[in-house]
Amino acid sequence: MMIRVQIRVQGIVQGVGFRPFVFSLAAKHSIRGRVLNNTIGVLIDVEGEQPLIQQFIAGIKSNSPTLSRIESIHVSENLEPLNYSDFRITESTADGEHLTPISPDVATCEDCLRELFDPKDRRYRYPFINCTACGPRFTIIEGVPYDRARTTMRDFKMCEMCRAEYENPCDRRFHAEPTACPACGPQVLLADTAGCEMAANPSDVTDPVARARLLLKSGKIVAIKGIGGFHVAADALNNDAVERLRQKKYREDKPFALMANSISLIKEYCVVSKTEAQLLSSARRPVVLLEKRSTAIIPQAVAPRVNTLGFMLPYSPLHCLLLENLDRPVVLTSGNISDEPISYENDDALERLNRIADHFLLHDRRIYIRSDDSVTRVVEGKEIILRRSRGYAPAPVNTSFTFAQQILACGAELKNTFCLTRNSYAFVSHHIGDLENLETLRSFKEGIEHFKNLFHLQPEVVAYDLHPEYLSMKYALALDDITIKVGVQHHHAHVASCMADNEIDGKVIGIAMDGLGFGTDGKLWGGEFFVADFLKAERIVHLDYVPMPGGAKAVREPWRMAAVYLHRAFGDDFLNLKIPFVENLDRRAWATMRRMIAKNTNSPETSSMGRLFDAVSSLLTLRDVVNYEGQAAIELEGMAALDCTERYKYEIVGNESTIKVEGMIRQVVEDLLADVPPPIVSAKFHLGVANLIATVARRIRDKRGLNRVVLSGGIFQNMLLLRQTCGLLKSADFQIFTHSHVPTNDGGISLGQAAIANARIIAGKV
Repeated sequence: MMIRVQIRVQGIVQGVGFRPFVFSLAAKHSIRGRVLNNTIGVLIDVEGEQPLIQQFIAGIKSNSPTLSRIESIHVSENLEPLNYSDFRITESTADGEHLTPISPDVATCEDCLRELFDPKDRRYRYPFINCTACGPRFTIIEGVPYDRARTTMRDFKMCEMCRAEYENPCDRRFHAEPTACPACGPQVLLADTAGCEMAANPSDVTDPVARARLLLKSGKIVAIKGIGGFHVAADALNNDAVERLRQKKYREDKPFALMANSISLIKEYCVVSKTEAQLLSSARRPVVLLEKRSTAIIPQAVAPRVNTLGFMLPYSPLHCLLLENLDRPVVLTSGNISDEPISYENDDALERLNRIADHFLLHDRRIYIRSDDSVTRVVEGKEIILRRSRGYAPAPVNTSFTFAQQILACGAELKNTFCLTRNSYAFVSHHIGDLENLETLRSFKEGIEHFKNLFHLQPEVVAYDLHPEYLSMKYALALDDITIKVGVQHHHAHVASCMADNEIDGKVIGIAMDGLGFGTDGKLWGGEFFVADFLKAERIVHLDYVPMPGGAKAVREPWRMAAVYLHRAFGDDFLNLKIPFVENLDRRAWATMRRMIAKNTNSPETSSMGRLFDAVSSLLTLRDVVNYEGQAAIELEGMAALDCTERYKYEIVGNESTIKVEGMIRQVVEDLLADVPPPIVSAKFHLGVANLIATVARRIRDKRGLNRVVLSGGIFQNMLLLRQTCGLLKSADFQIFTHSHVPTNDGGISLGQAAIANARIIAGKV
C-alpha cells in the first residue's frame, strides 16, 4: 500500500550531513519525495510502500550522522499523495517558527585528515579542509537556516569543482557550508607585528604554517588565528620562551594550556586513562586536565605549583599542519592580555597582541562569534566540564520541564555565561569570561543578541544574580523591553543548575560551596546546606560568619583570612604562636585590620568555604597573595598527601545550624608546631571538610527524610574533595548528583537562574 507522510526532525540536524544521510536512506528503501532544512530543523516529505516507509523512519532514528542529535521526530500520516517521481534535496525555507539548535565547531574528521596529507589530493595541506562531518559551525554562523549565505563563508565564491561537490547529494561535502579549496577559499598569511606579510628568502620554507612551526622551535612567540579566536603559542619545552610569554601576557602563575600532536606524546608527560584518551580524541577536542607524571620534564613555568597539565589535541587542519611531526608540545593559550576576551579579528589582534607575539599566523576567514577552548577533566570515569565553550556550545541543555516563557538568565560575574530558553531547551552560552571590564561586557551583550537572532528568541523574563555590583545584574535591571525581572540567590542557582543538569525535580539536600555569593541577608555566603527545589531554597546549615577585612582585597590576599581565623581560634594570643605564618606576619598591617574588624569598616561577613581554603593555604605559607582566582585552594589540593587517612574535626552549634571551624584551625596549628609535613596537614584538612559535608547531609536526612544530595559550586572543582565527599555519601547510601553538562563553577549559574525563574512564573511568584 502506497502512503505519504511528513517527518519533522528537530535537534542538531543542520550542518551535520543529515540531508545526504536521508537521501541515501531513501534510495536504500525505494522512497520518493523531498528533504529540506527549515527554521525548526529538517522536513522530510515522502511517499512509498508502508513497510518501507516504516523501515525508513526506523533508520532515521537509529543510524543518524555522528554529529547529529535528534531531539524529536514528529510524523504526519494519511496525507494526500503528490506522486513524487524521485527523491531530491531541495532549498531551505526560512518561513515559520525559528528554533534550530546549531552544531558546535567540531574537530577535523579522519576522512579530511587523510586528504590533508595525501599529495595526490587537490586539498593537500590546505589549512581549511572540512566536510559535513567536521569543521567550523557556531563561530561562522550569522543566521538560520544554516546555509552558506548566512555564514562568513559567503565572502568566498566556490570554484566549479567545489560547487560540484557541494551540489552532489552523494558527496560528503554536499551542502557543507565551509566547503573550499586552495583555489577559492581562505588563505593563510605569516605576518610581522605590523601585519605585513613576511617574505621568504629563496632558501627558506615558503609554506607559512611550516615557517610558523620553525619560528616556534627557534623560541619565538607566535599569535595564531584559529576557529574561535586567536591563541598565543610558544615551545612548551623552552623555559625562556614560556617565561617571556608569561611576562608579556601579565599572567604570573595561572597554568597554560598545551597542545600535542598525539596521545602518545601526551602520555610522555601525563597519565592518560582510556576515558581521558577518548575525551581528548573526541570531536569536541577540549582541553583535558591530566595528572602530571612525576618524571615529566617540562618547565615549571608552564603550570607552576600544580600537579596537573591541561592538554588538547589539534582540532583544526591548521593546527594539524602546525604540529606535524613536532616531537614536543606547544603552549597554546588564549590570545588576550590578562582578563580581557580573546581577540578574534585580525586588526584587533594585531593591535592588542603585538607586544606579546613576535609573529602572526593570520587567515582571512572571518570569525563571527568568538569562542574559547573548553576545559574538562575526568573523575571516576565521568567527564566534569570546567569551562563550556568550543565543541560544546551552543548545543542546548535539554530539561525535564518546559519553560513557560522565554527567559534570559544573565549569570554571575566570574566565569560568566548567559542562558536563553524556549520550550524544553536551555541555550547556555559559550564561556564569556569575568565581567570585570567593558570589553568583556561588550562580548556578553553581543553574545546575547547573537543567540536571540540565531534561535529567534525574544525573552519576556530576565533573571539575574542578587549581588548589587555585578555588571550582569546592572545590565538586567537596565533592560527596558523586559518588564518581568527575577532576582535569584547565587547558591540557590548553583543547586538548581545541578538539578536541571541531571533532569531531576522535587526537594533535595542542596550543598553549594564556593568563593562567595550575595546572600538574602546581605552577607557573603559560600558554605551552604539547603533543602531546596526549583521554587525555594531553605538554608539549613552554614559555615559560621567571619569578617573579610578589606572586602575584595581579602580574596586577593589569603593571609588576611588566615589571620582572621587564627584570631577567632586563639584571640590576640595567636601573635605568640611559633609558626612561620605568624613569625612572618606584618604586625602593623594586622593591627590596622584588627581596628577595621572592630569598627566593622569594609569588613563584610562571609560564610565562604573558599575563604577557609584560602586561610589554610596561607597558614601553610603556600599562598599569601593569589594571582588568579582559586589559586590558593588549587595549590593546597595539589600538595595533599594522598595516602593520609586522618582528618581534622569541627563543631556544629546554634541548634545545629552553624558550623564552627575554630577547632579545626587549632588542630592545624598544633600539627604545624609539631612539624607535621604540610602535605599531611593539607590532606587532613580535605578529609575533615569531606566528613563535615557528609555528616551534615546525614543530619538533614534524619530530620527531613531526603536522600538525594546535589553538589554544586566552585569548591567541587577540587577533585580530592569531590572524590572523598562522594565516597562518604555513597557509603551512607545517598543518591548523589554532580554536574556533567554545565560547569559546577559559576559557568553553570545561568542555567540555575533560568530554572528558578521558570518555577516562580509557573507558581505565580513573579
